[in-house]
This record gives sequence, C-alpha cells and structure tokens, in this order.
Amino acid sequence: MKSRPLRSGRDFRIWKAVAVDTFSVALPALAEAAGMIAQPLVLGYLVLGVVMGLCIGVFPGLGGIAGLSLLLPFMFGMEPVLGLALMIGMVAVVPTSDTFASVLMGIPGSSASQATVLDGFPLAKKGQAARALSAAFASSLFGGLVGAAFLTLFILAARPIVLEFRTPELLMITVFGLSMVGILAGRVALKGIVAAGLGMMVGTIGEGDSSGELRMATYDMPYLVDGLKLVIVGLGIFAIPEIVALLRQDRAISERSILGGGWLKGVGDWFANIWLSARCSIIGVIVGVIPGLGGSVVDWIAYGHTVQTTKDKSRFGNGEVRGVIGPESSNNAKEGGGLVPTLLFGIPGSGSMAIFIGAIALLGSGQIEVGPSMLKNNLDVTYAIVWLLALANVVGTLICIAASGGIARLTTIPFALLAPFLFMIISFAAFQSGQDIMDLVALFAIGLLGILMRRFDWSRPAFLIGFVLSNPAETYANQAVQIAASRFRKSLEDGLEYIFSPIVIVLIVITVISIVIGLRQAKTIMAEGAVESGHKRAPMIFLLVVLGYLLVAFVDASMIPDYAAADRVFPRFVAGVAIVGALILVVQMMLRPETHPLFADREFSDAEKNAHGLWSTLAWFAGLLVLTALAGFILALAVFLLAFIRFRAGKGWGFALAYTAAGIAFMCFMAWLLNRDFPPGLLQSAVDLPWPLS
Repeated sequence: MKSRPLRSGRDFRIWKAVAVDTFSVALPALAEAAGMIAQPLVLGYLVLGVVMGLCIGVFPGLGGIAGLSLLLPFMFGMEPVLGLALMIGMVAVVPTSDTFASVLMGIPGSSASQATVLDGFPLAKKGQAARALSAAFASSLFGGLVGAAFLTLFILAARPIVLEFRTPELLMITVFGLSMVGILAGRVALKGIVAAGLGMMVGTIGEGDSSGELRMATYDMPYLVDGLKLVIVGLGIFAIPEIVALLRQDRAISERSILGGGWLKGVGDWFANIWLSARCSIIGVIVGVIPGLGGSVVDWIAYGHTVQTTKDKSRFGNGEVRGVIGPESSNNAKEGGGLVPTLLFGIPGSGSMAIFIGAIALLGSGQIEVGPSMLKNNLDVTYAIVWLLALANVVGTLICIAASGGIARLTTIPFALLAPFLFMIISFAAFQSGQDIMDLVALFAIGLLGILMRRFDWSRPAFLIGFVLSNPAETYANQAVQIAASRFRKSLEDGLEYIFSPIVIVLIVITVISIVIGLRQAKTIMAEGAVESGHKRAPMIFLLVVLGYLLVAFVDASMIPDYAAADRVFPRFVAGVAIVGALILVVQMMLRPETHPLFADREFSDAEKNAHGLWSTLAWFAGLLVLTALAGFILALAVFLLAFIRFRAGKGWGFALAYTAAGIAFMCFMAWLLNRDFPPGLLQSAVDLPWPLS
C-alpha cells in the first residue's frame, strides 16, 4: 500500500514536466514557426517545390526519392527554412500528383498508388477521369492535413520522452527501424534483410567511423575514400531504373488527355464519404510511423478496409469512387506519420525520408541534425516543417486541380523526348556531389544495381534506408560499446543499468513482437508491385553476385589491423548477417519450384510492353559516359542529345538541333546559377578551351 503514493507522485511529476514543457516551450515554438514561414520568399520556395514535385510525380516510379535527390546539390548552405520549404513542397505533392498516371494510364504513379488503379482507371475509361481525379485530390488534401495534425500532437506529447534518449536507446531504435525495413520490404522477408544489409555495406565504403581505416577503398583510388554520396545512390537506385523502364516501352506515359466533366461531383463524392476518408487517413498515419513500411502497403490496407466496410462490394474494380477515396486518403497521411521517426529519432520512415535526412544536414552551416537534438535545439524548425507540410498539401491540391488539363496533355508526350532531358539533369546533379567524373561512373554502376534490384523484386527502399542508417548505426554502436565498457569497469550493476534502461527494454520487446508479426505479414507485401516469377537462372546469378560482394566486403573488413579493431566490428557483423541470409536464399532457390516468389523476374511480366532491350538502352547512357571521359561533359552531351533525338526518338535534324541547343543552354544556366564547372575529359587536359567547354 505504501508504494502507491510514490508511484502516483512519480506519475504526477512526469505529467507536470510534460505540461510545463508544452506550455513554456512547445507552444511558443509553434508560434515562432508560423512566423518563420509566413514570409513571401518562404511561400515562394514552397510553391516552387510543389510545382517541381508535381512534375516529378507525373512520371511513374520516380517519386519523392528521385525529386529530393535532384534537389540535394542546391541544399548546400541554403537558408534552412527556404530549403525545408522547397523539400516539403516536393515531398507533400508527389503522392497527389502520382494519381495522374494511376487514373489516366492504369500504371501506379508510385508504390503508394497501386490500389488507386483498380477503380481510378475504370472511371477514366468511362469518361469520368475528372471525377476520379477530384475525388483523389480532395482525399489527398484531407489525408495530408490529418498527417500534419498528428505530427504536431505527437511532437507535443513525445518531446519530453524523446529528450531522455541516450546512445543505447538511439541504437535500439535504429535496430528496430532496420528490422522493420528488412522484414516488411517484400514477399520474401530474407530478400529485404539482405537488401538492407547490402545497403549498409555500401554505406561503410571509405574511412571507418572510429579510427579512419579504409574499407573497400584505397588511397590509390581516392574517390572511394569518402564513400559514395547520397545523391548518387538515391538517383542510381530509383531514378535511372524507372527512366530506363519507361524508355524501353517507347511510348507516352498516357494515351488520353481528355478528362471529361465531374470535378464538383468528385468533391461531393469525397464529402459523402468523409468518415471513410478519416478512417483511412488514420490508417495511413499509423502505417507511416513504421519505418520502411509506408508506401509499399498503406494503400492496400486502406483499400481492404474500404471494401470491407462497403455493403455492395460488387462495384469495386469496375469504377467505384470509394476505391479511389480510401487509398488516396491514406497515402498522403502517411507522409505526416513518416516524419515522426524521421524527425524524432533520425530513422527514415521511407525512402524519400532517407534523402530528406541527408538534405537537412546540408542546410545552413550544418547545425541542424534530425533526432532528439533537433527537438532540443531547433524546435522552431521542427514545427516549421509541420506548418509547411500542411500548407504544401493545400497548395499542391489547388495547383493539381487548376493545372489538370495541362498535366494530362504533358503525359501524352512520347517518353523518348523526356528521357534524355531527365538523364541530363540527373547526370549534372550527380556530378555536383563531388565534382569528379567518377561521380558519373558511380551513378552508372549504382543505376545498373537499381535496375537489377527492380527486375528481381529486391526492395530498393530497404537498400537506400540501410545505406543512410549505416553511419549513425555504426556511430551509436561504437559509442555504446565504449561507454558501456567504462561503466562495467566501475561495476557490473552500473554497466547493466546503462545498457538495459527501461526505454531499451521496451524497445527490445516492441522489436521482437514487430518481427514476429512482420514475418507473418511479409508474404502479402509487394514492394515493387506485382512481379511474375520466371526461370531460376537469372535470379540465382544476381543473388550469387550479391553474395560475392558481401563475402569480399567481409574479408576486406577482417583485414583491418587490431589497433583499429573498432572499424572492423560493424561491417563484419552486418556482412555476416547478410551472408547468412543470402546463403539461406541460395538453398531455398535450389529447393523451390520456379513459380515461387523467390524467382520474381520483371522481364517476364513486362515482355510484351518492352519494345527495346535493356542493354541497347543502357548503351546510350554508357556512350554519354565514354564521350564525357574523352571530350568533357558539354561536348559529350551535345553529341548525345543530337544523336538520341534524331535516331532513337526518330525526329528530324531541325528538331534535334533545337532540342540540343535548348538542353545545352539549360545546363549552362544551371552551372552559372550554382557556380559550378562540368566534368572535363582527356581533350580538356590537352587543349585550353573556354567555359563551358573547359
């Protein structure tokens, strides 16, 4: 009986601390954040980000990861609130604008809009595309605002608790995030775990975190000493595979630009089903909080809930507007949920959040860092993100509605005319990360890896999140080991208390429970959409190549001398886990039939769509790389654009020349704006040429 007043007193002190923190710190910071973004320049950057996100979202598969990767070169030293406005504007509108491809063409604009196709495309074929789009936009706006409201309330409530997190807690939350990313990455959980491990091993390339020993690098090849840049990995893993996939189909994104009537009817449909939209928005928020899950499953969960709560289920799949409202409400709300682990713990809630974390570190003088320190030192910036998220959803919805006719016509442009421009932008962005021609070589290599991962249904978000988390995970692990060792030298009790704090124990329990549940649900998750199974040979060869790299990386880390032992522990552990997973996959492939999801091969499901081969398409971009090494980027780009438009796109010489001139002029303007040079070649080392040929 005596313990009850103590417990009540402790609870009272906790709640008192939360209340004091809320009213003395959090609410004033929320007001300061509103003042930060209520400036014409900030709002202008927000609108610019929304427009850019709209353009990116129209292209199936590119999404927020590619868009944010393209923005990374502009983030260096930018005023934090301006950079955040640009990025949040893009991130918030992509789940809205990707609806165009889903409705008009029947191809998911992203992994989070797969379910929208089931009823959105049939509505478009009935001449009700405008109704489907307006219902989707209204649902997306509502879901986005719900996500922003949840993020606000969660930060208010959780901030005092998050500030108690130390190194062991941060390490454990990182382990939890990685486990969820790996297990919930696709139909075969082991493939997700190995993909995350592969991403982490690629992230360890270069100097070690503790003693600076080199891993998978050499001073004879200085490029890899600093590791691969995030912009190159993000663009290579996501943007290049999608551009190549669309280019191989050799057609426009959409075949129809007529939207028909029914704009007000679609909004009315949403209002009539507002409670459905609210429930699906909450589903989106909850799913978005789970690291790495988000876009790959949220729309299907919301669609399943929509079907289950509708009396007449026969209309679904034939143009039922509720089948659009449910998924679209959830996929925008997930962005607010995804920012919870991203901002509070530095654990990416999705692939785009992984890029977002890297971009925040580049803003200003680099003083902003996601995680508990952001809530402690930059709370006003944290709440500025919340306000920007809400505003971006409103602005994005209004622009989507106003510009729908023009966007619909944009989707009818043959992709052969858009692909070289996109690849030109991507190459320029990649080069700005290190100002080295090896940036383009790395982009091509990572792009090839991304193409193969997409083909064989390996989770690319798991790879990217593993890459981003490799450095903080190693840092937390090294720090925790060092501090724990000093505590254990004092006493066993002190050491155990440091390692197994109440928060760590709770996180361990949550992680174990989540892994058990996740393994049961993994079979229903399609990270890369529905992919048919093919023959055993190609998937097996790819797996063996991945296994070979992991083995080489393990041996390389093992060769680090004893005086720098801390630099070998982390890569050896990660590589060891990934190797075991890969070996199990090899055994399973030897025993399973070819119809098993292990042998997923997109070449079989896309065989009828592809008009061009993979290697012949890649040869164009390889040619640009070789020409750049010989004659420099600008001269190589001029030859590439002229030849591609004339021979691959089939346009006349006049059009090809005009296209090439416009592309070169745009590149020169971008270089002038950023005060950057272009990659030189052998020609520039022998001949003194004027800018931009130098």
